[in-house]
Amino acid sequence: MSDVTPDWPHLFRAGSPDAPVLLMLHGTGGDEQQISGLAAALNPTATVLAPRGRAAENGMNRWFRRLSEGVFDTEDVARRADDLAGFLVWARDYYELGDRSLVAVGFSNGANIALALALLHPEVVARVIAFSGMHPLDVSADASEVERAIGARVAASELAASAALLLNGHSDPMAPLASVQSLVEVLEAQGARVQQELRAGGHGIAESDVAAAVAWLA
Repeated sequence: MSDVTPDWPHLFRAGSPDAPVLLMLHGTGGDEQQISGLAAALNPTATVLAPRGRAAENGMNRWFRRLSEGVFDTEDVARRADDLAGFLVWARDYYELGDRSLVAVGFSNGANIALALALLHPEVVARVIAFSGMHPLDVSADASEVERAIGARVAASELAASAALLLNGHSDPMAPLASVQSLVEVLEAQGARVQQELRAGGHGIAESDVAAAVAWLA
C-alpha cells in the first residue's frame, strides 16, 4: 500500500459513535464540501469523512485519469485506489474510529474509485453505495502486462464480506449498463452481496436513489 501523508485535503465531521462512518467521494469537478451535504440525507447522525480527489482534468478535481469519456487509465485507477486505502488506514487511526463500520458513498467518478477500493482493498472498504458508477477496472482483451496484473488482483479478491448498492439510470451514456452489468457479475462471482436499482433517466442522483440508499443503510 502506498505511503500517505496526513496533509491529504479532507473534511471530517464527528457523529454518533453508534452510526456508521460515511466515506463521501465526490464526482468530477466536485470537492469534499460539496459531497458532504449528501451524507446528512443518508444518515444525519453519521460520522463523515470526505477526502478530495488528487487527480485533475482541466482544473477539475478527479480521483484518477481517464483516456476519454468512459475509458479509464486502469493503471492510474489502481494506483489511486491504493493511495486512498492508505489514507483510510491513517484516518481510522488518527480519528480513533476503531472498528466502526465504514461505508463508501460515491457519485460518478467518486463511485468508481469507491468500487475500485472495494475490489482491490475489501479489508479497508467492504460496503459501497455507488451513484451512477460503472466497472472501474474492466481489463480489455488487448490489455498491457500491467493491466493484466491489475485484472489478476481483482480476480483474486475475496469479497464474501462485501456488499454493494448500485444505483444507475437506464439511459446513462457516462455509465453504460453493459459496464454496470459486468461489474455486478464480477462482484457476485467473488461472493459480494449486490443490490442493483435501475431507474429511468441518465447520469445523476435522483430522489429515488437517495431513498434506496437510506433503506439499504438501515
